[in-house]
Amino acid sequence: MKWNKFRLKTTTAAEEIVSSTLMELGIQGVEIEDKIPLTQKDKEQMFVDILPETAEDDGIAYITFYLEEEEDKDAVLQRVREELDDLSEFLDIGEAFIEESQTEDVDWVNNWKQYFHQFTIDDVLIIPSWEDVKPEDENKMIIHIDPGTAFGTGMHETTQLCIRQIRKYVTPDTEILDVGCGSGILGMLALKFGARHSVGTDLDPCAIDATHENMEVNGISRDQYEVMIGNIIDDKEIQDKVGYEKYDIVAANILADVLIPLTPVILSHLKSGGIYITSGIIDDKEEAVKEAVEAAGMEILEIGHQGEWVSVTARKK
Repeated sequence: MKWNKFRLKTTTAAEEIVSSTLMELGIQGVEIEDKIPLTQKDKEQMFVDILPETAEDDGIAYITFYLEEEEDKDAVLQRVREELDDLSEFLDIGEAFIEESQTEDVDWVNNWKQYFHQFTIDDVLIIPSWEDVKPEDENKMIIHIDPGTAFGTGMHETTQLCIRQIRKYVTPDTEILDVGCGSGILGMLALKFGARHSVGTDLDPCAIDATHENMEVNGISRDQYEVMIGNIIDDKEIQDKVGYEKYDIVAANILADVLIPLTPVILSHLKSGGIYITSGIIDDKEEAVKEAVEAAGMEILEIGHQGEWVSVTARKK
């Protein structure tokens, strides 16, 4: 299916009200591009391991929306321009210039496949559904995973650092908690390495479906894991649901700005002697994370490096 694509140039101050106006006209799924710096609160809410890089805010925002090819685009654009004219009476909405182009579903559904190919992490083969296992890899541990709406394929250095540490410490009795689980890859590999049970938490509801899909395709049954949505840092309901003094391993492959407030909270979920595995730490944040871990009363066991990324592994005393 072909789509008509429209990119509206406005101001960062007006982007929210312009987006709301478009949605009130029945236009769904708008995309916003701007250079507004992330606040500290934004960073603390990002359960990801790579912080987006942004240039200095220039006050300009672009709002992109799509209309199906058979939709009367002239009528829709007329209503859009009328609403923009009304907004401009009391708000600086910038140029409000609308650039038009055409695109197809394949542009955002399939094109990214050319960038993701099978790869290995030591003797583990990570392979997408559209590729075949090579004869020389048939003896490896094979994990089937497709990039999707939730983060985590194992390709990034931070995930690999976590995977290696989990493998080192997992036992047949291990109960593991993965904070910011995304696609569920860390919990899934822990189970493949022999762990007894896995629990994952994430802020993004997409993590639920992504984890279920990835676990199922890799032969892991629902009774071996659980995934839940919520912020374990400050949500008492999620903390209670996760459980206390329960986990042999807690893994957190997320930003240092999240790890710092997370660490003292995690202490109550770890068993005595439990292992805390962190990654997603850019090298200039290493000391801050180490200080947070030690301030929480944990003993640092190992510091790992891969590229510019750092992993800190500690034990609850």
